[in-house]
Amino acid sequence: MKIISYNVNGIRAASTKNFFGWLQATDADMVCLQEVKAMPSQIPEIIALIEQLGYHHFWFPAEKKGYSGVAILTRVKPNHVEYGCGEEWIDREGRILRADFDDFSLMSLYMPSGSSGDERQVKKYEFMAFFDVYINHLRKEKPNLIVSGDYNICHTSIDIHNPKSNANSSGFLPQEREWMQLFLDNGFIDAFRHFNKDPHHYTWWSYRAGSRGKNLGWRIDYHLTTRPMESRLRNVRILPDAIHSDHCPVLLEID
Repeated sequence: MKIISYNVNGIRAASTKNFFGWLQATDADMVCLQEVKAMPSQIPEIIALIEQLGYHHFWFPAEKKGYSGVAILTRVKPNHVEYGCGEEWIDREGRILRADFDDFSLMSLYMPSGSSGDERQVKKYEFMAFFDVYINHLRKEKPNLIVSGDYNICHTSIDIHNPKSNANSSGFLPQEREWMQLFLDNGFIDAFRHFNKDPHHYTWWSYRAGSRGKNLGWRIDYHLTTRPMESRLRNVRILPDAIHSDHCPVLLEID
């Protein structure tokens, strides 16, 4: 089974760059999208394309138009879909969507960025604290869990092109990196690092100064799985040649 996570930075913008032709070629079974920046009612042509490709589709947009929002596309019909997490401000921003299947659950996650200033960094820390508690409760109900998405955090120094100059940058702050380490220590697997320990693998690049062409990036998009899923992990690949966004997709293969 192939599961893709992709921050598309606007589903409408991505669709003008042959996103759906690319998606058809991947033959993915499930797709977690972040930063869709659209409500289903705004994109009937895109909805029709998704259905033509054989996907059930579920959307949790932000209340604010053109902002945030997550979606899950799946060829396997879920038993249940959970929209949001019950925390009002997080749900207004459309950041968490979960689909439950017979033998695992899949979450599309879009964690806030703190890069726009101190106020949003505080909200990011609030999200992180809430998510710890939320996910610990959820794991008791759903022990086979995959949390796929844009965490807006580089975990270690090999996950960012210049760790020294970014030491005080949101997304690579000590408190954020410590949170990610504790999250993994508390029972999650970074599926990419499970297979690949090499540096210079990134999932986001600034639009400035030709960063993508020079591979001056950040690895902030992850498939994190609970430990009971470990025996089912088969491969994870970052797909930097897919250029529909300032992010690129990450492909997880499981049994």
